[in-house]
Amino acid sequence: MDRKVVVNTCYGGFGLSREAILWLREKGVSWAMCPNIVLFGEVYSDGSKNDFEYNSYHSYNVSRDDKNLVACVEILGEKANGDHSDLEIVKIPEDVAWEVEEYDGKEWVAEKHRTW
Repeated sequence: MDRKVVVNTCYGGFGLSREAILWLREKGVSWAMCPNIVLFGEVYSDGSKNDFEYNSYHSYNVSRDDKNLVACVEILGEKANGDHSDLEIVKIPEDVAWEVEEYDGKEWVAEKHRTW
C-alpha cells in the first residue's frame, strides 16, 4: 500500500486556500484551527482583528501525509491551492522514511538519509 504526501509543485511555496481551511475546519481538523491560521475577520490571540484578506494560509505543524490534508486536496482539487501553490499528491511506498525537500518553494518527496 502506498502513502500519500501533499507537495507544492510550483515555485512560491506551500499554501492552502481560504476554502481549504474552511473545509478542514468543517471536518473538525484541529490543526486548521491553530493560532497561526487566522482568516479575514477573525481575531488574533492578542485580540486584534485580521483585516487583510489572504488567499494562502500555512500550517507548519501539519504532516504532509495527514489524512485530512490529503482528503482536502483530493476533494477540492485546484480550489485547495493557496496563492503561488499548485498542490499535488505524491504516492510513495509505505515503508520508506521520507521528507519534503524544496527549492524556492517548489517541493518534492525525498527518501531520508544521513547527512553531516
